[in-house]
Amino acid sequence: MARGSIAAVIVCWLFVVFDGYDLIVYGNVISSLQDEWGISSSTAGTLGSLAFLGMMIGAVLAGRLSDVVGRKQAVIGCVVVLSVFTALCALATGPIVFGLLRLIAGIGLGGLVPTSNALAAELVPDKWRAAVATMMMSGVPIGGSIAALVGIPVIPNWGWRPMFLFALIPLVVLVPLAIKVLPAHDPHGHPGSAAGGFRELLGARFRTISIMFAAVTVVTLLAWYGLGTWLPKLMQGEGTDLGSALTFALALNLGAVVGSFVTAWGGVRWGSVPTSIIAALLAGVALLTLLLDPPVAVVYLIFVLAGVGTHGTQALIIAAVASYYPDHLRGTALGWALGVGRIGAVAAPQIGGWLLAAGLGADSNFVLFGVSALISALLLSVIWRKFPTSHDAPRGPILAH
Repeated sequence: MARGSIAAVIVCWLFVVFDGYDLIVYGNVISSLQDEWGISSSTAGTLGSLAFLGMMIGAVLAGRLSDVVGRKQAVIGCVVVLSVFTALCALATGPIVFGLLRLIAGIGLGGLVPTSNALAAELVPDKWRAAVATMMMSGVPIGGSIAALVGIPVIPNWGWRPMFLFALIPLVVLVPLAIKVLPAHDPHGHPGSAAGGFRELLGARFRTISIMFAAVTVVTLLAWYGLGTWLPKLMQGEGTDLGSALTFALALNLGAVVGSFVTAWGGVRWGSVPTSIIAALLAGVALLTLLLDPPVAVVYLIFVLAGVGTHGTQALIIAAVASYYPDHLRGTALGWALGVGRIGAVAAPQIGGWLLAAGLGADSNFVLFGVSALISALLLSVIWRKFPTSHDAPRGPILAH
């Protein structure tokens, strides 16, 4: 792979790191927002869902846009939107303004992952595409880990507002670098690329697998982003202080970082979909084990495993989508899967807030997220049996498409 391509992939990965930071930071400031503005858990859940609603819009639009106007322009545009409007959250005077800013920032957040992955996928050899797509997604939990590490000293001493100002870093530092190193992409370089789009994606050839990829992303993101949004608050409800609660969030995100690399290796070794089935099962079983009231050391281990499983599964799904579709549909397909899949991300903070507001406690959330992971494993098993790629083919009889 050429040196210029490596530099471009690294810049895309750094953008995903800040995408992860900007997304996960909300979970670290929920308690502070509730204290300052006097909002309920249900309202806090609604505010969390607004960013994911924006992400749903952004993923669908930017994925298609990247196939039409070019990857480079779409990536940089998404970064500008997420940086500016996330930073403006620091100036919000109340929940309504804050929610509106998070919604608009979410459009950039949602568009950045499919456009960055589509660009990176075109810069690497086919045999490494799944590994690079999976490792690209390690940026999300790394960003989340940074948010937790920064929050531990910053929030108690300076409050929640400075946490959102860090979003200016990619705008000031990385965008000028991206303008220089990201390659120009000819949107008309693939025959029929302008005419394909969602009509081809949902046509007879790809309709069923496209719906399956979207469905499995819904339940996987419900588990991953539900934990990312509510974990510090859930652990505070179990009697831990904010500092300790943030260390549980750190364990989740560090597990997701480890999971990105472990599942990347597993995806190359055994195939993206078979490896994702194991990862999803691991997360589901680990989260349901919390119902047994294990000791604190085991709880940390459970959240590490939950991070490995939930985020690892989603990274592998992205890798599978990036490898399954032809070049001219890749951005659209990634945008579709992540855009529709954001229904799970939108629902997770809201449902979690409702469960807490109803007095059902932390266990109800862990059941919700654990069962979602198990459903993900079931749907992935169907994909593996009915829609195998050459690398993911099951050992045994293959059912027809």
